[in-house]
Amino acid sequence: MDDEAVREHAAKFCDALVAGDIERATEDFSNELRQHLGEVLALLPLPATAATIDSMERGGAGWNVVVRLVGETEEVLIQTRWKDRDGRPTIVEASHLSAIATAPEGGDAEGAVEDGGAETV
Repeated sequence: MDDEAVREHAAKFCDALVAGDIERATEDFSNELRQHLGEVLALLPLPATAATIDSMERGGAGWNVVVRLVGETEEVLIQTRWKDRDGRPTIVEASHLSAIATAPEGGDAEGAVEDGGAETV
């Protein structure tokens, strides 16, 4: 498992999240992560309007890939841990690094409240 393979799979993960295709986004999840899918998905601002690889670094027997996800009301950094499982890059761990509330698209921060940026009508 090299840098190129991990980057390719991480980019596909990002693309699938933006497309709203959760099945495709979770193709590279380990069996353990699939068993806790609800907990993992709760980390993500869905629907995502943008997803990019923020950083990648080799760590021990795997790779740490930080993914920046932008949703309608927040932007989060998720650290994913990738390891080689059966000859392919597999996400074995995901953790929340940070979150920033954002104004809803087409709106401004004045109409937002602190509990995730939802507008009060």
